[in-house]
Amino acid sequence: MIFLLVSIFIIALIIRIPIAIALGLSCMGYILVSDIPLLIVPLKMYSGIDVFVLLSVPGFILAGNIMNSGGLTEKIIAFCNHLVGHVRGGLAMANIGSSMLFAGISGTAVADTASIGSIMIPAMNKEGYKTGFSCAVTASSSTVGPIIPPSVPMIIAGTLTGLSVGKLFVAGAVPGFLLGIGLMITAYVISVKEKYPKLPKSSFKQISQGFLETFWALLMTLIILFGIIGGIFTPTEASIIAVIYAILVGMFVYKKLTWKRLPVIIIDSLKTSASLMVLVGFANLFGWILITERIPQQIAAGLLDITQNKILILLLINLILIVVGTFMETVAALLILFPILLKVAVGVGVDPVQFSVIAVLNLIIGLTTPPVGVCLFVASSIGKISIGKVSTAGMPFLLVSFLILLLVTYIPEISLFLPSLFYD
Repeated sequence: MIFLLVSIFIIALIIRIPIAIALGLSCMGYILVSDIPLLIVPLKMYSGIDVFVLLSVPGFILAGNIMNSGGLTEKIIAFCNHLVGHVRGGLAMANIGSSMLFAGISGTAVADTASIGSIMIPAMNKEGYKTGFSCAVTASSSTVGPIIPPSVPMIIAGTLTGLSVGKLFVAGAVPGFLLGIGLMITAYVISVKEKYPKLPKSSFKQISQGFLETFWALLMTLIILFGIIGGIFTPTEASIIAVIYAILVGMFVYKKLTWKRLPVIIIDSLKTSASLMVLVGFANLFGWILITERIPQQIAAGLLDITQNKILILLLINLILIVVGTFMETVAALLILFPILLKVAVGVGVDPVQFSVIAVLNLIIGLTTPPVGVCLFVASSIGKISIGKVSTAGMPFLLVSFLILLLVTYIPEISLFLPSLFYD
């Protein structure tokens, strides 16, 4: 029966049926053939989304959309240009820096690629950068988003493990920063080699003005993070505070958000949230079937039969997650694979917090891994260039991302140092 479940799922993915529908179709096929009561479908879907911390996801999505519509993206890009625009390849570095700052607002890689890419890719092309390089920088830098808090994938990981979401947020900060710095260094080296242009150096007054204009947006991330860490509010309460804050800043500070525009933003956010919750519901049903068939136990036993060496087990897990991340949406992959692989990782002595960071980092790198990385498609469509050229230009950035992944995998302190300061 499990063969039928997996076959329907894979075929649905091949013919490009949305991941949530693919999960639903495969589950329905299994249930109908197995003569299981259909009542199990709504019961398991409801139990999957009936998790208090998941209420924070729609809030963070809405807050990110409000801040983006309120003119935040342009101000972040302008500030980063003031800081590093005078360096060779400064626009590329500003692109990455903008992603690092924007990450604290959007929390998703695709939103980052679309928002920043729509501005930076044409701007970089106009200044003389090759289109493939511009698109590659944008797609690669967007992977910082789901690591630096607040992070939607980290919230999902928290619901699956029962770990503190705040602790996971803090654990992702240093890996996200390292990833951003690594991509910046790569962009600089390539820019020097290609002799890409640099902008005039900004004055201290321009830098200060840029910081003041960006300050209110960055303050939201600090309020969310330290509010959760300090126990002032839960992640769910933090998401509501973020929405209220975003509305106030967008309307009264940046003055680009209007009451007329707000309903459209809310409806768009509702659509995104609803599709995500359907995905969570079907993934929970899919996971229940796997557990019923004892697939997690078999996979865990299979991996441990190959080797019980911690280094090799982590390498195998990384390979599995990278491959899956190239064709499956991050949240869906987490919901399906994370509980299975977590059991294996913990069995060889890996800390659950560290493994959560490893899993999320693997899957978001998959978003920029050829041939079907989602962020590559978004960037190539903005730049009006083939995904093959973007993939080729993005190879140095992908290699650096793999290097950071290996460091996070085999040096636990990178993920665990900050949580030990705040939570132990």
